[in-house]
Amino acid sequence: MTQTKNYTLAIVLITSLFFFWGFIHNLDPILIPHLRNAFSLTHFQASLVDSAVFIAYFLLAIPAGLIMKRFGYKVGIVVGLILFAAGCFLFVPAANTVNYVFFLAALFVVACGLTILETAANPYITVLGDPSKATQRLNFAQSFNGLAAFLAPIVGGKFILTEEPKTAEQIAALSAHAKSVYIQTETASVKGPYVILGLIILAVTAVFIFTKLPDIKEEEGASTGGVFSAFRHKNVTWAVVAQFFYVGAQVCVLSFLVMFATDVSGIAPSDAKYYAGVAGLAFMVGRFIGTFFMRYVSPVKLLLLYALISVLLTFIVIYASGLWTLYALIGIAFFMSIMFPTIFAVGVEGVGADTKSASSLIVMSIVGGAVLPPLLGQVSDSTGSFQHAYYVVSICFVVVALFAWNNRSSKLREAAGGH
Repeated sequence: MTQTKNYTLAIVLITSLFFFWGFIHNLDPILIPHLRNAFSLTHFQASLVDSAVFIAYFLLAIPAGLIMKRFGYKVGIVVGLILFAAGCFLFVPAANTVNYVFFLAALFVVACGLTILETAANPYITVLGDPSKATQRLNFAQSFNGLAAFLAPIVGGKFILTEEPKTAEQIAALSAHAKSVYIQTETASVKGPYVILGLIILAVTAVFIFTKLPDIKEEEGASTGGVFSAFRHKNVTWAVVAQFFYVGAQVCVLSFLVMFATDVSGIAPSDAKYYAGVAGLAFMVGRFIGTFFMRYVSPVKLLLLYALISVLLTFIVIYASGLWTLYALIGIAFFMSIMFPTIFAVGVEGVGADTKSASSLIVMSIVGGAVLPPLLGQVSDSTGSFQHAYYVVSICFVVVALFAWNNRSSKLREAAGGH
């Protein structure tokens, strides 16, 4: 009974982390158009916000795995939270210096913390409790990531976005002094939300420090060859590739949604943030509904179906016009909701002593979020068509579908059935 209570508390605390990192990730769709407007950036330059965030996953995932192997999940979580809070506070000097590069640096520090948190929390939630319900448990926890995806654009939009931002032509017409004042005002608006978030994260850190968490041991049978030995498992290799493309697609869809709504669908800038919130809501609802369906349908079969539907929706984004393109993007947000946790669960399934290494490698592949959005931005800038750039997204979902097809014999189909 005591062990069950300990697991319950641990699951609640770990699940809260999914909300917090989801919240700050989903401030990016608000931050990107805001900084793009303030600094008169191209689509490619604005996409570097995502690159600053997701390059950290590539650089820190393996060190994060080593921290957990040496010190355990709890230490990894605490270190991650401290870096998370520190990065939030760095938005103050970034705004004061009015330098885009400093904003990217602050985001990178935040992302270093998130990398460690995700490397710890994703596998930890899968081993806390009944192994047969690991996928459902991870999807449920990730549903709170979806809740954050709904709330963050609305909250961030209220406190960060200007109701009537100036156009690039209006900014260019300003005198040097007026332009400096305008940019200073725009950048200063980000300080409050990030400082408040940083303080909340410090409070959460204190809770984790003073709470005893179960020290779960993976199966024995130590792996040889270090972190990369996890690649001996076919499902790990496939998961790394699939997660690279999935995260790239997710970031392209959600991070560019506000800009897409204004540039392609003709939505007023002051209203676009609400559509980002609707996309976040679709993402959240998709997670809960997907988790429910997994009680009756194989998670891998569901993943395959959702990936194929997402491919079809990208063609509506590319070839339709007006609000239909935006509705298609919101539909993609719904159907891609189960992809990250399901790919992750398949990737760490049955790897025993390689679980932490596999987790590091799969989290490392989140670097797709740093590589593919700039590619989409570059295609958009070079072709002059924001819509045609979404071919990049369609290819990503094709890769996810291939992952599901190649892992259709996964034991997760039994794990998800029944209850």
